[in-house]
Amino acid sequence: MRWFCTILLMAIGLQLQAQNRTNLVVGIEAVVHSSVITSYEVEYSMMDAVRELSRQYAGQPAAFDQKYNEIRDDNRDRLIENQLILHEFQTAGYMLPESVIDEVVQQRIRRYGDRATLTKSLQAEGLTFDKYRKQIRDLYIVEQMRLKNISGAILISPHKIELYYVNHTNDFKIEEQVKLRMIVLSKTNEDAGQTRLLADEILSKISSATTFAEMASVYSQDSKRTQGGDWGWWDPTKLLKELADAIAQLKPGERKVVDTLQACYIVQVEERNLEHIRPLNEVRNEIERKLQAEEEQRLQKQWIAQLKKKTFYRYF
Repeated sequence: MRWFCTILLMAIGLQLQAQNRTNLVVGIEAVVHSSVITSYEVEYSMMDAVRELSRQYAGQPAAFDQKYNEIRDDNRDRLIENQLILHEFQTAGYMLPESVIDEVVQQRIRRYGDRATLTKSLQAEGLTFDKYRKQIRDLYIVEQMRLKNISGAILISPHKIELYYVNHTNDFKIEEQVKLRMIVLSKTNEDAGQTRLLADEILSKISSATTFAEMASVYSQDSKRTQGGDWGWWDPTKLLKELADAIAQLKPGERKVVDTLQACYIVQVEERNLEHIRPLNEVRNEIERKLQAEEEQRLQKQWIAQLKKKTFYRYF
């Protein structure tokens, strides 16, 4: 193995010399068998994630750098894992009809309208059509190899699901929720009780003939006015204390005025869901997906560890 590594590293050196002669600077991140993973490939694979990081951590350079490095390491490791899987595909003697890849490529072309449009889009990203086709082929092989060696071996039994539910009951706890309609009347600095008088007058006019929604669309001074004062479902603990205290005393269909320093609220409780634990039949599929994902991750690590034992790889 040592002689192979020496020859391989010499070949990589010659490759870099040739690239430098054309003024193309490529940093090496890792080598897997005879495949070189470059810094450019790592950076290219994380472009979308970096755009999102730039938006999410604007003005927070330290947090951005930390997340950037984490994502970079994850993408580098993923590319290494992909090359390990591709090498396994080759050495195991598997065959892939090129007609399968042709069909996948045609599906991609149809999304763009035609091949010429796709080619122009690829050129803007610095890719040729042949390189794009190879990327599709490699990713297809990786996906199929994972299905064969990981996903196909997973079976989540009903007993495992039930046991998880029993041991994680609090994860499925739903806090009390109330569905509200509100009319918000803001107070001015010179308010001398006029806002409260208006609120009482509006409340007295709400009846079967003049609905809460109609009055809200006329008088409410918040963003829910156009929705007839519909605030949807709320956890009472997330509301102002004065509102939460008043709502606790109201039954569905009941309403009252809540007077605070900043505004008067005419609040109506539409529906109320008490605190409860979601039943097993409601969360069974959710638990199964979670357990399957965890098992896939475990088997993936186990499989990649096996591939690393029989394939030369090295970080740089």
